Amino acid sequence: MIRKVVQSFDEWRAAVRELIAQRVPPEAVEWAGSEDEGDLFSSAAAVTAPDATAQPVASTAALRLPRELVEMLVGAACFSAPDRWAFLYKVVWRWQLGERDVMSAADPDGARLYTMVKAVRREEHDMHAYVRFRERKEEDGAPRFVAWFEPTHDVLPQVARHFARRMGDTTWMIATPTATVLWDGQQLHDVPPRMRSAADIDDAGEALWLTYYRSIFNPARLNADLLRSHIPSRFWKNLPEGAIVPTMISAAANGDRRTGQTSTVGQRSGATTIAVTAERAQPRREQPDTLDQCRRCELWRNATQAVPGVGPRKARIMLVGEQPGDQEDLQGLPFVGPAGAVLDRALAEAGVARHSVYLTNAVKHFKWELRGKRRLHKTPAQREVSACHVWLEQELEKVNPEVVVALGATALKSVLKDGSATMSAVIDAPFQHEGRWVVAVYHPSFVLRARDEESRQQAYDVIVAGLRQALTLEPVRSG
Repeated sequence: MIRKVVQSFDEWRAAVRELIAQRVPPEAVEWAGSEDEGDLFSSAAAVTAPDATAQPVASTAALRLPRELVEMLVGAACFSAPDRWAFLYKVVWRWQLGERDVMSAADPDGARLYTMVKAVRREEHDMHAYVRFRERKEEDGAPRFVAWFEPTHDVLPQVARHFARRMGDTTWMIATPTATVLWDGQQLHDVPPRMRSAADIDDAGEALWLTYYRSIFNPARLNADLLRSHIPSRFWKNLPEGAIVPTMISAAANGDRRTGQTSTVGQRSGATTIAVTAERAQPRREQPDTLDQCRRCELWRNATQAVPGVGPRKARIMLVGEQPGDQEDLQGLPFVGPAGAVLDRALAEAGVARHSVYLTNAVKHFKWELRGKRRLHKTPAQREVSACHVWLEQELEKVNPEVVVALGATALKSVLKDGSATMSAVIDAPFQHEGRWVVAVYHPSFVLRARDEESRQQAYDVIVAGLRQALTLEPVRSG
């Protein structure tokens, strides 16, 4: 096995020239990103030397590739995939063997190459569109503008060159979770990561921008579905306006759209008058009986949307969490944020297929408070849990699970309809309630908030153990 350590396209290209000259087949190469890494970029079985029976390359002359293929290789090298270097070497090897269809979208390898290039170009376009520079105080010196972005693929160098051309000699910095680029007005500099999130940026002028954004918002012309399709949900959390858009969408859906103006306009003092208010324009109706129109408590006012449960209509196991989080509120699905990632890992370790269980929350709207530029979870009050219980009851009746796993204290109180219920009394002991088993475990977000690694592991182990118990419990026998 020949081991090659590469960290950039240029290093990979130099290694490929050497390997092609030595006629080393792809299955005889192990690719790694650093000296102490294992085989990150190849899943091929290990061999001790190139296979003597392998088909030789067409020529031992210098490696020559058409410009179009080189450009595709350069683009695909930015695609985040564990086997990207191994795959790209396979493409070059096949070309050198004379297999020209490797560049065809009808070829399996060619199709994957085109897909990688397309995804990288899309990521570059998205980064051009959604990078938001925040201005720093002039007395703080360079860089004058700072931006945070979380790219899916390694496109920061190309995007940095784009902004260097656009912004002239103005200094700026773009930070990502894995790398940072600085522009000093003349030259680009690659530096290690310097920020953890957009919340590390302080921009005094952002309040002015948000005031302007609110003022130009027309609720009567809002198309929320089109808005979400144009701007994927993963970008909203790092956009300045991302913190206020959910509230404006909610207000538009519940009154502002009918008057064609935001509520702040109707509240102006002085000579401004509003001829028809939302209350006078619409007749009073009975309490809504669908989740989308739920007004049983006040949480709907600041949420983007209600988040219903998902899963099979007749699932054996139902998992009940507390409430949607920031990502769930934006996407309209339960457990798709950081806590959902912890739950996915726990389900896999316990041997429970996620698609086989029903996932829901005790409270269907996201309760949050603004902390800086972030919407942070706020625990629902008992009156809000009680107000939302009717929707959980409907899900329990429809799905009729044999086992309910309560993820955290709020879920347990809702499942038992008991505001005084505590986790400590039942966390290690499944019990029967209203003809089904109830298993109480920690909420996955508790694992994320734990103060140290030992506490995190203990909480995570409780979740896994509870899920395993849920699998083994026999149905409750009536009578």
